[in-house]
Amino acid sequence: MTLRTRLTEKLGIVHPILLAPMGAVSGGRLAAAVSDAGGLGLIGGGYGDTAWLDREFAAAGNRRVGCGFITWSLAKNPALLDRVLAHAPAAIMLSFGDPRPFAARIRAANSILICQVQSRDHALQALDAGAEILVAQGTEAGGHGGTRATLPLVPALADLVAARAPGAMVVAAGGIADGRGLAAALTLGAEGVLVGTRFYASAESLGHANAKARIAAAAGEETVRTSVFDIVRGHDWPDRITGRALRNDFTARWHGSERALAAALERETPRYKAAAEAGDAATAVIFAGEGADLIDDVPPAGVIVARIMAEAERALEAAARRLA
Repeated sequence: MTLRTRLTEKLGIVHPILLAPMGAVSGGRLAAAVSDAGGLGLIGGGYGDTAWLDREFAAAGNRRVGCGFITWSLAKNPALLDRVLAHAPAAIMLSFGDPRPFAARIRAANSILICQVQSRDHALQALDAGAEILVAQGTEAGGHGGTRATLPLVPALADLVAARAPGAMVVAAGGIADGRGLAAALTLGAEGVLVGTRFYASAESLGHANAKARIAAAAGEETVRTSVFDIVRGHDWPDRITGRALRNDFTARWHGSERALAAALERETPRYKAAAEAGDAATAVIFAGEGADLIDDVPPAGVIVARIMAEAERALEAAARRLA
């Protein structure tokens, strides 16, 4: 099945599915697999490691892929954008910060600017920057995000974009892990979806095997929005931006006791780093969204794309039959 939307036409892809550029998870192999399956893979630029990015673009080979950055972190090393643009990415996605200082360079490189937004104000800023695709990210999403829920946020921003910049479009993100989510997003006014947690638990993901298994066994109630993993890793995120992750022994000890954690970093940071390197899921962060209920295996990314499309077809056909 193929679903033609403005997103597929804009990006020249077969299916309206984007890989979320998850830092240290969405590497070149995963991005290539999603693109090979008909979507668009986005490599996760994370906090900006030049050698890592060069290696992952090499791993993607000659596939048409893009890259995503944490905008406030990119602002600390803006030359990194030029390094990535030299790889001729199909798109650059910016999240969590003002995209305007980078927009002109992205357009000049013939790359499509995608901005992930969590509110109306974020959306207006992205439109001012000339973003062609806005990812409306609901708080159900894994990883960092805001407080608005996906279901009302997507149509609200679709209406805003239609009124302010009809040539731009909205993509939905947050809690979308199967074809029913894609079908719902399309009916809400989105032109496609950006999927993270479902692809985290894929064969090509760079995530640790223990993390993938934990996601496949988890339920949405086992996630929490928290800042404790940012504190222990030394990442100074803006106010009101937290990360949704699976609860574990570390969150049980420190969530709600953030000041005490900050005071104990000399002891806790080395412990955390050792646990993360060992893939210790009881301590290390596993960013995952509320869609974890819908994930129970770790297949290749191409299988995930095919499943999503088949499920979306069934969901849309079932909805259409209700009109009779």
